[in-house]
Amino acid sequence: MSASTQAPTRDAVLAYLLRHGEATAAQMADTLLVSVQIMRRHLRSLEEDGLVSASVSGDGPGRPSNRWHLTPEGHRRFADGSEHFALGLLSSMASSLPPEAMEQLLLQQASAKADDYRQRIGGGGLDQRIARLVELRRREGYVAECQQEEGGSWLISEFHCSLMRIAEQFPLVCDQELQLIRNVFPDCQVERVHWRLEEGHACGFRLQPATGP
Repeated sequence: MSASTQAPTRDAVLAYLLRHGEATAAQMADTLLVSVQIMRRHLRSLEEDGLVSASVSGDGPGRPSNRWHLTPEGHRRFADGSEHFALGLLSSMASSLPPEAMEQLLLQQASAKADDYRQRIGGGGLDQRIARLVELRRREGYVAECQQEEGGSWLISEFHCSLMRIAEQFPLVCDQELQLIRNVFPDCQVERVHWRLEEGHACGFRLQPATGP
């Protein structure tokens, strides 16, 4: 296999694991239309580079299988350079401001960002506005998608957050993100249902359209 073929496949493996959290070599081979042998070769190469890691799973019949997932270094492949400036700025603020002032500043930032989002999203049905928000988030470096659930609620999932490394040091940023979504959609009840800082491979926000006056 040529180097020009290997690179897109490696990138596709990383993107697949980002979205799905973990998978076997057979599952990824089937999705990416390559043989299991080729997929295992890619995974060994990515493992040597420190981008993926495997854990043995004994679920189901047959022999135990390796389930692959991204390492922290693998997640950083999706990060952008602006986080270094933001981390330095927040560290300076945290050293000179009380926690209450930091929280208030972040909430003000969420309010201002929500105003910008609402202006750029415009009007229309909830499904249209959510789709536009997801597209805006993608342009900002998030790996995001949305889907409608049974009962009429919507789930926004973010598999890569451009603020992840910042949030690891300043979890208050995640509270800002939740308030941001609430401010963008005042006609919905918004709750966080997944949080990567606690568990799982994605952050998720459920939007339930408000009922009644």
